[in-house]
Amino acid sequence: MCCLGHHIPAFVHHAAHRGFDCIWLDLEHRLIGEQEVAALLTHFHLADIDCMVRPATLEKTGLYRCLEDGAAGLMIPHVSTAEKAKMLVDAVKFPPLGDRGLDGAGLDADYLFGNTENYIRAANQETFLVVQIETLEAIDNIEEIAAVDGVDGLFVGTGDLGMRLRIAESEMSINDALKRVAEVAQRYGRAWGCPAGDIEQMKKLHGMGAQLLAHGSDFKAVIDNLDEAAGNFDEISSSTR
Repeated sequence: MCCLGHHIPAFVHHAAHRGFDCIWLDLEHRLIGEQEVAALLTHFHLADIDCMVRPATLEKTGLYRCLEDGAAGLMIPHVSTAEKAKMLVDAVKFPPLGDRGLDGAGLDADYLFGNTENYIRAANQETFLVVQIETLEAIDNIEEIAAVDGVDGLFVGTGDLGMRLRIAESEMSINDALKRVAEVAQRYGRAWGCPAGDIEQMKKLHGMGAQLLAHGSDFKAVIDNLDEAAGNFDEISSSTR
């Protein structure tokens, strides 16, 4: 998957055309209005690409409204305990897994009041919940978190976790943490992954069994393009001096 932090419908289609499976839509650190998010999610359906929303809220109806508006799944930051994981399952999964409220008239149901039982079954099976592992407490509790029924994936926030490991002067390294998560994910049949900055890191993580690899973003595309353009201007400026 790649990452999007702005309301750029064209980015969704370009990513889909290039064969990405999913786009991580980041609302934790980026401000996109609710109506803009809803409009953007229609482009994901038009382009036939999954959207994993990282929401700006833990409010229950706010979470499952993302799914009603068309998100394929949610990724929730800073999940450090099994209790929090269970709270999230309760919010975004229908009974018997959780306690999500029923509507059946959103984009996820094609705006139709169809067969309720089929809708509930499909929603629980086809939408996913990924929890982010970003603290030492989360690593300590990783077994219990992964064991929660309804948690589909574990995503290591290497930036946040790395910062906390340094501050705590922990003997654990990021590599140690990734190995631990990989081992537990395999045992419980959960997908796992983390951001990957380059092809070598992608190969390494893929070799460890990671399925949720985040590589590429709208920010990186802009920065790379501006770096190239600025370099070209510098080159012609220096050649005319």
